[in-house]
Amino acid sequence: MRVAFVQWPDGLIPHSPEWQQIARAVEDAGPDLLVTNQLPFGSWVAGSPRYDEKTAAETIDIHDEGIKALSDLDLPAVITSRPVWSDGLLANESVVLEGRRVRYLHRKLVLPDQEGWRERTWFRPGRGGPLLADVLGIRVGVLLCTELMFNEMARHLGGDGAELIVVPRATDAPSPCMTAGAMAAIVSGSYVVSSNRVGRAGNNPEFGGPGFAFAPDGALMATTSADENIVVVEIDARAARRQKCRYPCYLAEDGKLEAALG
Repeated sequence: MRVAFVQWPDGLIPHSPEWQQIARAVEDAGPDLLVTNQLPFGSWVAGSPRYDEKTAAETIDIHDEGIKALSDLDLPAVITSRPVWSDGLLANESVVLEGRRVRYLHRKLVLPDQEGWRERTWFRPGRGGPLLADVLGIRVGVLLCTELMFNEMARHLGGDGAELIVVPRATDAPSPCMTAGAMAAIVSGSYVVSSNRVGRAGNNPEFGGPGFAFAPDGALMATTSADENIVVVEIDARAARRQKCRYPCYLAEDGKLEAALG
C-alpha cells in the first residue's frame, strides 16, 4: 500500500487557492491512503484558554467543508480528524473517508492542558481505547497526537494485530514526537505514519516538526520538509506481521509481561 503523509499549513481553508494547490499535489502523488494532520482546517480553537460556543460551531462547520474537500480527492481512502459535538463541548474524532463514505475510528482520549493547547477546555475525552479498522485490506489503528506519547496504547494496537498506526498531529517544534514515533513502531511491530500542522496563522501557537514514517522495526523511512510537504511510502503488511514475532514484540504477546506486572 502507498501511504502519503504531509505537513500542512496552519489555518488551511477548504476550497481556497492554497487548498487547490495542496489537492493537486496530493492527487499527483497518487497514494492509496492519505493521512492528514490533526483537525487540519481553520483556526486552532484550543489556542484560547476560554471556551466559546460560537467558535466551536465555526470549527465544526469548516471541518464539515473540509471533509467534503477531502472526499473530492481522487483517492481510495483518507484518514483525518474532525471536531464533533459532545455534551456541550467538542470531541476530536478520527475518521476514514472512502469515497463519499465517512467511517468513525476513534475519539481522542488524552487531552493536553497548557498554553496554546487548552484541549481540556474545548474537548471532552473519548471512551475506550483505540480500536482497529480494516482500511483497504490493512489493519489500521489511530493515535491522535499526544496519544503517541503513551507506548502502552501503541503496544496494545500492535498486539491486537495493527499493521499500520497513523498519527494525525498538531505539535510545536522541537518536540519528542520523532522519538515517540520510533518507540511506537518498536513496541507495536507496526508501521507508524504521522502528519503535522506547521506555521502560524493569527493568534495561534507556532506549529512545527515534520511528518514522518517509521518501519515496524523502528527504522526511519522518510520525513516531510518545507520543500517536500507530502511524502509517499510503501508499506508491506507482511513485514509488520513478521516483526510481531521478533524482539521485543514477542515478549509482550506471550502474556508473561502482563503476568509479571500483575
